[in-house]
Amino acid sequence: MEKIIEVSNLRKSYGDVRAVNGISFDVEKGSLFAFLGVNGAGKSTTIDIISTMLKPDGGEVKVGGHVLGREDNAIRKEIGVVFQDSLLDPLLTVNENLMIRGSFYGMSKGEVKASIDRVIETVGLGGFLNRRYGKLSGGQRRRADIARALINTPKILFLDEPTTGLDPQTRKSVWNTIKGLRENSGMTVFLTTHYMEEAAQADYVTIMGSGEIIAQGTPIQLKERYSSDMLKMKYTDKSALEEKLKELAVDYVEDVETVNVKLDNTMQAIPIIEACRELFVNFEVVNGTMDDAFLNATGANLE
Repeated sequence: MEKIIEVSNLRKSYGDVRAVNGISFDVEKGSLFAFLGVNGAGKSTTIDIISTMLKPDGGEVKVGGHVLGREDNAIRKEIGVVFQDSLLDPLLTVNENLMIRGSFYGMSKGEVKASIDRVIETVGLGGFLNRRYGKLSGGQRRRADIARALINTPKILFLDEPTTGLDPQTRKSVWNTIKGLRENSGMTVFLTTHYMEEAAQADYVTIMGSGEIIAQGTPIQLKERYSSDMLKMKYTDKSALEEKLKELAVDYVEDVETVNVKLDNTMQAIPIIEACRELFVNFEVVNGTMDDAFLNATGANLE
């Protein structure tokens, strides 16, 4: 696969604090790439550097084949960025905001108008294009923010926690928009998020901690490496169930109403269930999650 972002030995310090400490990773063209880490891990600094907003102390970054520090204007033409905090003027209409944004790229009024018509169709702005941005709902604002980032038809879209604070239905709507962009244009999406169910949809995940990369792989690989499946049994006789598990040489932990057995794989649950079937009223086999993988990789909850 073709690499659209290449980061090699990237470094950035603030005084004695090494915010980014020699990290390297690649992003494949057309992929959904999730970039995770707790607050202070260094992910925001990394994104600011890649998007040309911050100068690194060392290392090399290529975006769309362009070298950071030498071809920054070319890089800016390749990318769009949706920040967690909006850059749009709340007193202007969505259309006025987009017209101003288009002028930043040296477009003529006709070119800007054509670009706005395109993003209206892509993102679904028709119902509130002429409303003031400050009067929009959270989901409408997010779609307007994405439209702003698409004015220059970028090849790479950076999404910095795009659905934080939105209700589940609105989050789904925003993600349907993003999914449509990828399917229709082959756009690469570089995502940071606090929602592990969103990261679980990524093609590849990189997790940062204390300025360094501590884990990376596909969601399946990370779950296999850093989480485990769990057999949960709601017991009829707790003591008897525990005795049986000891007899089977199976490690377990107690929960409020269940006894839980960590599994290497789901099939491992079958002989345990058969041996203990008279000692529980029901059971559940739970697959490992991205939340588990993140917690075990970093030692901290993302929140």
